[in-house]
Amino acid sequence: MQKEYKTISEISGPLVFVKKTEPVSYGELVQIAMPDGTTKRGQVLDTSKDVVVVQIFEGTAGIDMESGVKFLGETFKLSVSKNMLGRLLSGAGEPIDGGAPIIPDERREIIGAAINPYSRDSPQEFIQTGISTIDGLNTLVMGQKLPIFSGSGLPHNDIALQIARQARTVGGDRQFAVVFAAMGITNEEAQYFMEDFERTGALSRAVVFTNLASDPAVERLITPRLALTTAEYLAFEHGYDVLVILTDMTNYCEALRQIGAAREEVPGRRGYPGYMYTDLAMLYERAGLIKGKKGSVTQFPILTMPGDDITHPIPDLSGYITEGQIVISRELHRKGIYPPIIVLPSLSRLMNAGIGEGQTREDHKQLSDQLYAGYAEGNDLRGLVAIVGKEALSERDQKMLEFADDFESRFVTQGWEENRKIEDTLEIGWDMLSKLPESALTRIDRKTLEKYHPAYRKK
Repeated sequence: MQKEYKTISEISGPLVFVKKTEPVSYGELVQIAMPDGTTKRGQVLDTSKDVVVVQIFEGTAGIDMESGVKFLGETFKLSVSKNMLGRLLSGAGEPIDGGAPIIPDERREIIGAAINPYSRDSPQEFIQTGISTIDGLNTLVMGQKLPIFSGSGLPHNDIALQIARQARTVGGDRQFAVVFAAMGITNEEAQYFMEDFERTGALSRAVVFTNLASDPAVERLITPRLALTTAEYLAFEHGYDVLVILTDMTNYCEALRQIGAAREEVPGRRGYPGYMYTDLAMLYERAGLIKGKKGSVTQFPILTMPGDDITHPIPDLSGYITEGQIVISRELHRKGIYPPIIVLPSLSRLMNAGIGEGQTREDHKQLSDQLYAGYAEGNDLRGLVAIVGKEALSERDQKMLEFADDFESRFVTQGWEENRKIEDTLEIGWDMLSKLPESALTRIDRKTLEKYHPAYRKK
């Protein structure tokens, strides 16, 4: 029989401090009996000999010192089923689409764990997002964790929806699914996400979790874990290749900071908890492939950099844990370019494992290197032009300058509904390179040049 304790000593923000309890486990579920007869749910956040700290999912409004506290003896579990595909769920995992409750195949703990390094398989299969700057120069590989670094007011939500709508594996009879978790978003953004999923039909292969800005901060800490638990179930029990999109990880980290402040913890950099690196790693490292299992979990975490500062603790720590980053540029956005992804600071560390013959095309690596080199040189020349004028440049430099403009207007720019196949992306790249003198194409060998360069294919 469960005991009810009426020994609440303090209520601070979303936390309740309970004294004189019997030993309880970290993460154990808690039920709070309110004076008006209703109940609230919570979870043990910290436990010691003298006091137990409970975080309340629905907020502490209405709880007083006489409220009863019951420890339920089990941790938070999510009801999982293949029938979750096509459903809209709250940040706590409850259906919000008006549909029937989910009948679970099983109940799984949401805490999870990083995949054992011994059991990990090496990511090496290409995922096509339909966005040239990602597919062509910062390729996403199945099982990778590749974050998007954005800024306030930039169209990262549009890019997230476009990736959710368009992403797929190329070749083979594979089942592909998307798990989309939105944290700390407004009602307006939530409606926008839901309408887009329903309008485009992407919802049929997606599971959507929505945590609103008005929801308790504690729920924000649960939402990505619910999403990843769902992804792991679909991937490793049913063989799906699952793409997990987490937006916005900055809101998640702000919730961590809020909970840390309520617990009166000693803060780390910029007031964030010292364990934030560990906490983020526990989420990001749940991506990957497992030897002997068919499915995969690939992550696209999206975060907004406060003040566009890439050295801020959230992007800084995320960069250490993940395998690269896609950077969204405010400068390109001001030019009216969509998607405003700037390739120069962007990076996919696993790109080489997922491209080449048998994956994308044999010329992909050399073409990518040449496009990057050409754009970098042309971009540097823009600074020189501001000083000496365009007329002072050599003929070759003027062509490189034009190439940089052409790259932004043709390769980077594409429509929100435009889904480019990898072959289309590569052909656009070759067409742009054909306007440069062959002497400038130093990253491409002769054999590849004669096979794919438009000037030779016309002969």
